[in-house]
Amino acid sequence: MSALAVVDPATGAVFAFAPACTTAELDAAVAAAAAAAPGWAALPLDERRARLRACGAALADAAEEVAALLSREQGKPLAAARAEVDLAAGWFGHTADLPGTDEVVAAGPTASIMIGRVPHGVVAAIAPSNFPIILAVCKVAPALLAGNAVVLKPSPETPLATLRTGELLAPHLPPGVLSVVSGDHALGKALTTHSGIDMVSFTGSVGTGQAIAEQAAGRFLPVVLELGGNDAAVVLPDADVTALAPALFAGAMVNSGQFCAAVKRIYVSGAQAGELVTALAKLAAAAVVGDGDDPATEYGPLVSRAQLDRVNALVDEAAAAGARVVTGGARLPRPGWFYPPTIVTDLPPGTDLELEEQFGPVIPVIAYDDLDEAIARANGTRYGLGASLWGDAGRARALAGRLTCGTVWINTHGALRHDTPFGGVRSSGAGVEYGWWGLLEYTRIKVVHELHPGG
Repeated sequence: MSALAVVDPATGAVFAFAPACTTAELDAAVAAAAAAAPGWAALPLDERRARLRACGAALADAAEEVAALLSREQGKPLAAARAEVDLAAGWFGHTADLPGTDEVVAAGPTASIMIGRVPHGVVAAIAPSNFPIILAVCKVAPALLAGNAVVLKPSPETPLATLRTGELLAPHLPPGVLSVVSGDHALGKALTTHSGIDMVSFTGSVGTGQAIAEQAAGRFLPVVLELGGNDAAVVLPDADVTALAPALFAGAMVNSGQFCAAVKRIYVSGAQAGELVTALAKLAAAAVVGDGDDPATEYGPLVSRAQLDRVNALVDEAAAAGARVVTGGARLPRPGWFYPPTIVTDLPPGTDLELEEQFGPVIPVIAYDDLDEAIARANGTRYGLGASLWGDAGRARALAGRLTCGTVWINTHGALRHDTPFGGVRSSGAGVEYGWWGLLEYTRIKVVHELHPGG
């Protein structure tokens, strides 16, 4: 049996192996899902709700075990891993509580018209490495509630906790309704292009998302694509930047910056830029970076050597172009994929550190002359996931409509909720996740129009 090596990002060493799914095994998983889907969809909705709640309870009961695996393979502090698993366990219950999707639009003497929602069939779900468990559950739970069967593939960097989660959920679902397959990126392509797949839900890179969209277009498959973001935080003039600095720093450093909805760049008036840079630099210098199993650790390593190299290259390129690295700016001299919280300012226009998603613990602080310039630069990338405005709430609300993105936060950033849709525009993807709106993505409309006698 071939195997997939799993690296501990805190040491850079292989510590485990996961199964590498073969073509034949993938065919079997998709076939089992196709066979199971009609029976699963035929179950009463309340029965599917009960099965989801049982899945949540099973995951909650094993939270410590799953969190330990997650911390080891992903690098995040153990407390953060526990929080992720707890969130995922609760997400099953939140999803089970969602209302039904059928709607009566006419019930008159001449005709009855019901707009129903039916499942697509077999959903290919591909989750990323930054939040492997919750982002898998955010796909699996609504897909199952809608009546689909699911074949789930975790990132090759973080397969272990997801495979274990699949084992924990299996006793509470009919055979074939949920399969977890692990393997490299070639397996992902084999899954999303498989003739037995009826829908694709993917979270990951823009390039892979574009390829999936092109492949799906040939068969008119529905897709949900969450492709990351380069979220801007715009600090309004006269805001108290020293008071705001801790929230901005925390919003940027979630999961060592490996969060699609993290603050990726900050725009602040030229008169206040120096004050904000100083405040952020103090927070960065005080941050504790270390192994995920150390209770003192606030920020763990990046998930892979490739991600470390990307972050390092973006900061080096910015510095070579004339940007000023205030603190951090080089990988830590220790084993593993560690990069310190880094503050960079005085970026020349057009620097990739401003225009591209770094997905690491780096905060570019960019001074602006007026708000029109700040909004234009916030909108001036290919992304459109989220953005935030900081300062007077009334003034922020008036500006929110000018930001080209799926979510605008005011005096907070990256606050995601189970009852609020989340998605982006442009290269940040298509479709939404979370809540009732996310549930609808896993269904298609089916109209039943009945003409009454004499109508």
